[in-house]
Amino acid sequence: MYVTITYCHIMQWKITNLQTRLYLIAAIILLVGLGSAILIYLTAGDASENLLIYEFEHSNAYRHNLELYAGKWNVLADEFSRWFDGLWHGRSLAFTVACIFIFISFVVFFVAYHLPADTTNIAEDESKQDRTD
Repeated sequence: MYVTITYCHIMQWKITNLQTRLYLIAAIILLVGLGSAILIYLTAGDASENLLIYEFEHSNAYRHNLELYAGKWNVLADEFSRWFDGLWHGRSLAFTVACIFIFISFVVFFVAYHLPADTTNIAEDESKQDRTD
């Protein structure tokens, strides 16, 4: 089965305004992102693979040594670093990807919603109305 694209089909894409195209792009971004997140979630394993290192780094002795050598800011920086690193592994990655794509889709949708009306189509419509009168 061959697909033929005629000049009429190409003109239909040119007729659609920028706002409609941005709405379509936002929907595609959302569908691809959520599909990817579902795929990642279904194929990902548990995030804590090496339990001994995980237990040591979350022990009170480890936190005490961090605070003793570098202060409370180092403990907070270490906790933030571990939290941020945890976003990119396992099933947490699926939620991170979903949130990123939802945000990007929302931004594109927001831009499309706040675009001004297409002035070229309005001018063409007015010239057509003037010719018929």
